[in-house]
Amino acid sequence: MTRDELIARTRQLVDEGERLQLLPSLAALQAWLKRSDELLSAAWGTMDRYHLAWLMVGKPKGIVRGRPMTAGEEAAYVRQVAGQKTAALRMSLDAVERQGMPFVGEEGGIAPGATGPVAPGATGPARPEGPARLEGTARPGGAPDGRPGPEGTP
Repeated sequence: MTRDELIARTRQLVDEGERLQLLPSLAALQAWLKRSDELLSAAWGTMDRYHLAWLMVGKPKGIVRGRPMTAGEEAAYVRQVAGQKTAALRMSLDAVERQGMPFVGEEGGIAPGATGPVAPGATGPARPEGPARLEGTARPGGAPDGRPGPEGTP
């Protein structure tokens, strides 16, 4: 998928998520979650259960068990889940559109500001590997790899 396609599809899903929060529908939520999961997986790769649990996407605060949800509970559930997933979609949109981050499913070239190919088959100069790639970057504590430094490190 191209960067423009990812941006357009993500914007569409953000708009749908906002509509779901205004007019909640469990059936529409389920279809929207499936489409958004497919898009995010194609763009960024799949997430394992650990990451999904950490994000708490789709985990309402007050889970109803052992009985059907009332109309009010269902609407609240749809709003909460749609709000969480819409926030995740907005982060994805920001990453690809404003930050120009390369993504897993990218076709046809180089992300804005990149120095080498980011997609299989793309042409251009290769990105530096290893320590050369990290030149000019520093983390707290002076380590040049972008990870946070050990606690207490200046």
